[in-house]
Amino acid sequence: MSGYAATRAQGPWWKEPTKDQWYAYFAAWMGWTLDAFDFTVFLLIMAPIAQEFGVPIIAVTAVFSVTLIMRLLGATASGWLADRMGRRAPLMISILWYSICNFAAGFSPTFTFLFVTRALLGIGMGAEWPAGAALAMESWPARSRGFMSGVLQGSWGLGFALSALAYGFLYEPLEAWHKGYGWRGMLILGVLPALACVWIRIYVKEPEVWVENKRLQAESQQQFTMPLFAIFKGKYLYNTLTGCLWMAMNFCVYYAVWAMLGTYLTKELGWTPAQVAVPVFWGNIITFAACSFWGAMSERVGRRYALMIPMAIAAFLIPLYITQTDHTLFLVYFLLFIAFFGGKDSLNPAWLSERFPTEVRATASGFVYHQGAVWGAAVAPILTYLAVDQGMGYAKPMMYSSIGFTLIYLIAVYLGPETKGTVMTAEIGVLKAAGGDD
Repeated sequence: MSGYAATRAQGPWWKEPTKDQWYAYFAAWMGWTLDAFDFTVFLLIMAPIAQEFGVPIIAVTAVFSVTLIMRLLGATASGWLADRMGRRAPLMISILWYSICNFAAGFSPTFTFLFVTRALLGIGMGAEWPAGAALAMESWPARSRGFMSGVLQGSWGLGFALSALAYGFLYEPLEAWHKGYGWRGMLILGVLPALACVWIRIYVKEPEVWVENKRLQAESQQQFTMPLFAIFKGKYLYNTLTGCLWMAMNFCVYYAVWAMLGTYLTKELGWTPAQVAVPVFWGNIITFAACSFWGAMSERVGRRYALMIPMAIAAFLIPLYITQTDHTLFLVYFLLFIAFFGGKDSLNPAWLSERFPTEVRATASGFVYHQGAVWGAAVAPILTYLAVDQGMGYAKPMMYSSIGFTLIYLIAVYLGPETKGTVMTAEIGVLKAAGGDD
């Protein structure tokens, strides 16, 4: 039985999913968009935070880094819960968690308090992705899963674009109203995603493929209590290791491009918050479009080449934008670069979900994805160290690291399995791979 992933008669792809499938997908999409807003707004306000608390900018990048590191803890725990209890409950818990933490961070009386609340926010961030990705991908037909994977992952760009809008339109008025309220207001807005839990609780059901898989586990008396161990055994070991390398480079190159961009533009090129908001906003709108496009292309050219083609082109465009000091030329070349670079995340939900069977899917995708965040956490402090302490400025470290990480990313993707057209079934796959031992 393939449950929600079963393929119906061919016709327009958007008519194939049921109402419940659309509800499940929208829940994951909404959670990821709002998750992105809560996290990325911090990238735009690191300089004023450093100024208010009287700490060096590298100390503020440590807040950003610990948030990424804590994502692995949240993702592993949430993946385990999602594989054992279902996809909905961990998704709702995670959204409530990161919303409340961001709200509390906005009232930070000290830098230590900010550090702790943002670290706790990382747990909620990490917890959202495995539950949401498993819910969305298991609930979606195989025929258009690549495209909808791109739309889902691309919603991170929409969340980032929303944070850019908030920064561009609200930061300076709040700061003019009361000094220090600019960055605080940006964080306090992060409580709004909590409202999404009401909608999820009312409308979203568990994927049929997961429900059937749990029934088969009960019948066979094979409950997978430690799914994280299973993905390091048998045929899944290669998927896990190549996936870990892919995700590590994915995070590293993403933050080589985005983590210090706002700081670079304001500190070194003298851009105002409103000017910084322009490339950040439009870059993330283009990221959403690029993810959707290359996700759709993966249904034609396969999962691997849909990632490798745009990133190979992007590698040649990195020096074009980062060496520009003219506002207009920087914007033009940066958006051209993002049109290709933005496609690199399009298959994160689909390709990770297709690599592993139902009983370990959330745990596997959550761990593999968020161990990459741990590697990405080191990028901002290293860039800042080279730029400030070593006097290199931000442009050169950002350029060299972006190119280097992109090349390793291409190798990691090439080594991965081709899974286009995979139909997700309720069959207990780990039993076949590991001889019945979990």
